[in-house]
Amino acid sequence: MKNPIENLNKIFDSRIRLGIMSALMVNESVNFNDLKQLLDITDGNLASHLKTLEENNFIKIEKGFIGKKTNTTYSVTKEGEKAFKSHLEALEKMIRAIE
Repeated sequence: MKNPIENLNKIFDSRIRLGIMSALMVNESVNFNDLKQLLDITDGNLASHLKTLEENNFIKIEKGFIGKKTNTTYSVTKEGEKAFKSHLEALEKMIRAIE
């Protein structure tokens, strides 16, 4: 019997990281406040998960200003896009195996 979870990426095990990647895959970039509101999580929780994704080179960060306020936006890297798509394919195969 083949291991059904061997191709899943552990980085995406968290539902929050899954939500962040899902939002970034369908948008060119998303700023911190929009991600926080979309996922309904705290600043610290979001920052922690963003850091994990950044450390794994799955997202990139751009810091700028809108007027005098800082604006930090996030987008998916090519490596992140490839890893996330592979993860989704592995999930799909796992789900189809139990149908």
